Amino acid sequence: MANVYPVFRRCLLHHRTQAYLGAVGHGYCREFKHDSTHQTEGNGQKRRYLMYTAVITTTTLASICINHYVEGRKKCLQIESPVETEHAGQYKKSLPVYTLEDVAEHATKNDRIWVTYGQGVYDITDFVEEHPGGDKILMAAGGSLEPFWLLYAVHKNPHVFALLEQFRIGNLKEDESSDILSNMEDPYELEPRRHPALKPASVKPFNAEPPLQLLVDSFITPSDLFYVRNHLPVPEVDPETYSLEITGVGVKTIFLSLHDIKTKFPKYTVTAAVQCAGNRRSEMSEVKPVKGLSWGPAAIGNATWSGARLYDVLKAAGLEEDHPGVEHVQFEGLDTDAANLPYGASIPIEKAMNRKAEVILAYEINGEPLPRDHGYPIRVIAPGIVGARSVKWLGRIVVTGGNSSNSHPSNSNAM
Repeated sequence: MANVYPVFRRCLLHHRTQAYLGAVGHGYCREFKHDSTHQTEGNGQKRRYLMYTAVITTTTLASICINHYVEGRKKCLQIESPVETEHAGQYKKSLPVYTLEDVAEHATKNDRIWVTYGQGVYDITDFVEEHPGGDKILMAAGGSLEPFWLLYAVHKNPHVFALLEQFRIGNLKEDESSDILSNMEDPYELEPRRHPALKPASVKPFNAEPPLQLLVDSFITPSDLFYVRNHLPVPEVDPETYSLEITGVGVKTIFLSLHDIKTKFPKYTVTAAVQCAGNRRSEMSEVKPVKGLSWGPAAIGNATWSGARLYDVLKAAGLEEDHPGVEHVQFEGLDTDAANLPYGASIPIEKAMNRKAEVILAYEINGEPLPRDHGYPIRVIAPGIVGARSVKWLGRIVVTGGNSSNSHPSNSNAM
């Protein structure tokens, strides 16, 4: 329970301070109405009242904070629990045994597409065309799913495993399945540390929200309690070598360093809320099954963001208003998938080139540098647009006639 302390202390100090100031202020108002004869007796009563209030407040807040911590850890443990995976890929005596060489011979539709998971061998040929990520699952054709599912760990759930087992055709030779696991590295091993109060909707990639009681405690959401929405491992970006490319229709291709963005453009600050498209999805799922992570009501945050206006950056690259053929501005992040394709999204040019829209390339949140989970060193903040468009770890801006073809927002943020 040692990790409970920072959450409890933060919660407790704030609320005890408010309770104390409120009680003391009330006491002082009453005190001025009494003469000195009753002051000593009144002070004793006030001290007893304040002590009683502090005990009740402390006990209540301790219960709330510890409860949220425990519930968050329970959810995390449930996600990582081996119970979900105990039947997937286990050896089945009734099925034939194949080698990795056998599996490698089945890498195309003509030869049937085979993959492995654990000790299981699967023929997924008939599944590929129906799968929304069929092009990505083909990267595992003739080999193991495990390196890809380390990256897309959201697949590790009972529904997916049950579906996979329907395509089971055999077992992988035992020593070869062990070799696959021993040669794999965890792409999430360098993830940043997170606040223990955050309640995970998934661990790899990390997606989590704060307890609702802590979220509404302040108009400005502290950065360490801001909900986290990641699609892939958090990239490590060196600020000294960071470079942002601006290219496309109507602009000259330029590259800006972090120093350029901070010094060549006016610093603009906007207070804006960012909300995940899936916020409160868990409530929708109670009505009917809904695709995506099971978010509660706190996948939203309000912060003060500072950075360069997108309008100023695009103007510096030579873009003029009403340039023919320009309809969208695409953003690409530095977080990439197994095919080395970045997360991306776009906004309409009317939004991008509207100074009043306050779209910025942010490098600060609440007066501090962006944390890694929130896009360090540069992220897009597009007020009034779903959070999926506020691309983090921004690496490239493309001015174009079409919106982003990136599949992540549409596949991961369905309502």
